[in-house]
Amino acid sequence: MDQRTVIVVLVHAVLLAVGIWLLAIDVRTHRLPDRIVLPTLGGVLLAVVADAVATGDGAALIRSLCGLLILGGFYALLRLASRSGMGGGDVKLAAVIGLVLGWHGWTALAVGAASAFVLAAVYALGLIALRRANGSTRIAFGPWMIIGTVIGIAIG
Repeated sequence: MDQRTVIVVLVHAVLLAVGIWLLAIDVRTHRLPDRIVLPTLGGVLLAVVADAVATGDGAALIRSLCGLLILGGFYALLRLASRSGMGGGDVKLAAVIGLVLGWHGWTALAVGAASAFVLAAVYALGLIALRRANGSTRIAFGPWMIIGTVIGIAIG
């Protein structure tokens, strides 16, 4: 295994650990703390830039930055449209996820982003069917974003 592969695996292992940590926090508190999300965003950005410099693959860097803008921008629009629905932490996490999924490719970005919404909808509908929730019940969305990201990476 070459050095780049080891670094990529280590970065993904750290991201998975942070994702599990955020998932647990969001389920419990309905918050995605800036003290975790923002340093993660900075770290991923540095990793993507370092990868582009090391490999000379500027296309992956551009794709990553586009993913950040596309997914982060989409979530920001959702937040503006419904202040009580999407939280600010979700918007910041979407920027991180867009950066990661964009690095993996357009398919990963599309699958990962869509998976989050599909999984959350299935979960919410299940809760409603079991009469454990109604249309106004708040559901943490971060876990579905994180699981969607894993799916996007696996499929993309």
